[in-house]
Amino acid sequence: MIMRRPIRSVMLAGLWCMPMLAWAQATPAEYLHEFDTDGDGRVSEAEYVAHLSEGFHRLDLNGDGILEADELPGGHGKPITLKQYQDNLRRQFHKLDRNHDGYLDARELTQPPQG
Repeated sequence: MIMRRPIRSVMLAGLWCMPMLAWAQATPAEYLHEFDTDGDGRVSEAEYVAHLSEGFHRLDLNGDGILEADELPGGHGKPITLKQYQDNLRRQFHKLDRNHDGYLDARELTQPPQG
């Protein structure tokens, strides 16, 4: 039996991963710099959510805070609100924060999230 993820989960994962493709070309330090707006050498939850929300805003063509099916990659799927998207980002942040200090260093930021 093949287990299939719901389309919504796949879309959320795709939206979250789109900005992550950039780190494939960058060093961990360069990638960290993209997120680290206050220059303290680490990424807070707020910085993480703000940076990755930029992709949501680019896709939200009508600016209503909801990605409708026609705004989602592939042109189909259930609508997702900015709040839902950011809640997912916060969960991902906590999975990446393996030492549980409330911040991501370059190593944590570039690791795949834990289960």
